[in-house]
Amino acid sequence: MLGCSFGGSSSATFTHPASAKTAVGRLNPLFCLTPHARVYKWGLISSKRDRQRSQCSTFTFLLQRSHTFVVRLEAANPKQQAHPDMDGQSSGPVLRDVVLLGGGHSHIEVLRRFGMDPMPEVRITLITKDVHSPYSGMLPGLVAGFYTFDDCHVDLAQLCTFASARLIHAEAVGIDKQGMMVMLRDRPPIAFDVLSVDIGITPSKAIPGSSDVATPVKPISGFVERFNKLLDHACTSNKPLQICVVGGGAGGVEVSMALNHRLKVERQKAGKGDAAKCSVSLFSKGRILPGHTPSARTKFLRLAKEEGVTLREGVGVREVRQGSLLLEDGSAEAFDECLWCTQASAPAWLAKTGLQTDELGFLSINENLQAAGGPPNIFAVGDVATSMVYPRPKAGVFAVRQGPPLTDNIRRLLKGQELRAFKPQTSWLSLITSGSKYAVATKGWLCLEGAWLWPVKDYIDRKFMSMYSTGLDAMADKMMTTKSTASSKAEEQGVAAAAGPEALAAVSAAKMRCGGCGGKVGASILTRVLQRLPPAATLGANPNILVGLDAPDDAAVIRPPPPGHVMVQTVDFFRSFVDDPYVFGAIAANHALGDCHAMGAQAQTALALAVVPFGLDSKMEEELFQMLAGAVPVLQAAGCALVGGHTCEGQEASLGFSVTGTAKEGSLMSKGGMQAGQGIILTKALGTGTIMAAAMRRKAKARWISGALDSMQQSSADAARILQSSGATACTDVTGFGLMGHLVEMTRPSQVSAELDVSSIPMLPGAAECAAAGVLSSLHSQNAKASAAVENPEQAIQHESWPLLVDPQTGGGLLATIPEGATADCIQQLHEAGYPTACLIGHVTQGPGRVRLL
Repeated sequence: MLGCSFGGSSSATFTHPASAKTAVGRLNPLFCLTPHARVYKWGLISSKRDRQRSQCSTFTFLLQRSHTFVVRLEAANPKQQAHPDMDGQSSGPVLRDVVLLGGGHSHIEVLRRFGMDPMPEVRITLITKDVHSPYSGMLPGLVAGFYTFDDCHVDLAQLCTFASARLIHAEAVGIDKQGMMVMLRDRPPIAFDVLSVDIGITPSKAIPGSSDVATPVKPISGFVERFNKLLDHACTSNKPLQICVVGGGAGGVEVSMALNHRLKVERQKAGKGDAAKCSVSLFSKGRILPGHTPSARTKFLRLAKEEGVTLREGVGVREVRQGSLLLEDGSAEAFDECLWCTQASAPAWLAKTGLQTDELGFLSINENLQAAGGPPNIFAVGDVATSMVYPRPKAGVFAVRQGPPLTDNIRRLLKGQELRAFKPQTSWLSLITSGSKYAVATKGWLCLEGAWLWPVKDYIDRKFMSMYSTGLDAMADKMMTTKSTASSKAEEQGVAAAAGPEALAAVSAAKMRCGGCGGKVGASILTRVLQRLPPAATLGANPNILVGLDAPDDAAVIRPPPPGHVMVQTVDFFRSFVDDPYVFGAIAANHALGDCHAMGAQAQTALALAVVPFGLDSKMEEELFQMLAGAVPVLQAAGCALVGGHTCEGQEASLGFSVTGTAKEGSLMSKGGMQAGQGIILTKALGTGTIMAAAMRRKAKARWISGALDSMQQSSADAARILQSSGATACTDVTGFGLMGHLVEMTRPSQVSAELDVSSIPMLPGAAECAAAGVLSSLHSQNAKASAAVENPEQAIQHESWPLLVDPQTGGGLLATIPEGATADCIQQLHEAGYPTACLIGHVTQGPGRVRLL
């Protein structure tokens, strides 16, 4: 069943099961919406099958005063269409899991190539701590102010969507090579059949204070945030600033020159005089630019002097203290900010994996890019790896070049074929910038300089980045037209044969699956999943649970609530809209609990309703376990015990919960309790619907998606308690019908009207951009009918925020009314409780259940 309120209490959430098949439907050519004229262009994704066929279309709605509107279907721009199998699931069962640990230069190429040429029944998963992967070659340009953040970062969410890959936003803390699991921080491990490691490097702690006081340039993700704070300080301070950069390699030289250029520009813009001068000094233990031709060093010694950067060669650092570098010659150098550009270290946890490492702790690899000494299904590339056969410096150029052979060898391993050795080049082109748009080029003995080299470098870098952004669709179209069905079938059989008899049997069995009770998930799978869940998650500490998952029976047995209390029941269920099953489980549980929170009830027990795609037993077990493992902590935090459920096979993962709660009779908040003169409070920002719709079409930035997912996982339990203690008389959770739809559900039974200050309504980062791009949820057109309850529809629908007022929310915030005098204190409490966007958005007025937008 799908949660779909018919009005009245927010817990009346039942619809016909068939609606699950039509929840994402198509529009009829002609039907009534509103009597007022307005033109909109909305992106509409029809069904999953259509999404897989890239039939995303744009509809233009021409609203007529004759109570009808015409829908003109326009073919979607092929360059903006979603890639087939964009949800990360292939048409057949998953036989092998390839896990890419880290979003480095090599792995983004692996994702691109698997997106252009996917392998049937092979699932790709990217585990990354950062959803935007920086391109190191453009970092100096970012520091100098020539590039924006998005110019020099690969959006891993969009790339994973293109590659039909799952994106797991988490930090790795270990590898179990025997159990073939990647251990993650604060969540269950991820299983793999093939693993590749490209996690980069971490700040070195060899010099005391270097990782605590100084700002390490690598990893770049941490550096960007600290650098922005430095810029803010430089623009506001009226005192001279001393910046120290430690490290005489190409990175240190470029960063010091770029920083010197940027600070001059920013301070000049801010109107700072000579008294507030910024000074940049570079410290190198040896000569600068080791490994490059001596001519390059000579040129940069001259360029640094011309630009005013102080170079101190042969001066090592023995300790970093707050505001001071202690040098090896016994002297000290004061600083306001210190950037650390020396060789970084390997993550410490690699030493505990049992994989072979070099003397510095980096993973040792053979000529096939496999872990030296085995196991053969683990690869390593990029800075985290050291080739024992072809040792090379740790530079981005080699990581980029490892991408194609890594992809080829992963494919070969999956098909049981012999792997091919990769020999990296011995010389390479380096383009080193000098802060302004000027560069020095080296290759072997050759060394050139000039302003003409900057556009060459800029072209090379932008072309590289376009391969993982604007160029994806053109490449996909080209590859899709060249790969035949016969070759795909042959590749599928090759993967299945290499995987073993169970995989071959699964491919055959997938062609026809039974319904009814024949479609249930096997008992052995369920047993193993329940055994892996924490005991407290299944048993609970509630003495009123007489029969639960500790002793499974045909039904859970629960004592009725004590006298003076009532029972509250609600249900929610939906198909997966996010690649990470753990996060999906957390969102599904939080969403299901929302109705209990909105009514001021205490959730007690939950029954799970789960659908798992057919596949190998191990794959089905892992999918179900990850979903429930994500849901259980959310239920536990709400004081709710999982007491049973039902699981079956299906085309795609789906999850829901039937929640039973209790409350003191007469204490419940309801939709119909609004009173004129009250303030209207919203506890969360809007926009999850449009952001996730844009994510499917690669139009949402990864950081917007992460923000939306975080919002969907935030519980409303504390917010409900604060609202109730503040005197709330009416409350509901903002979910599928959007803010306007749920507000109308409150005004009508309350027999009052409402005024909304549209400019005060909080929006999630990226929501306005996604809506402005015309990409909205497929439920949007139905929700837009709420305009019939608007007093000033002409003004309302012309407002740029109108599409977000009817945007369907998943795990949305609470919408409540409280006495006007209590609003300020209530909002302050909400902010302190972790709801930073909670605010007063309007007032309740006398009237016939209508809404006026201000």
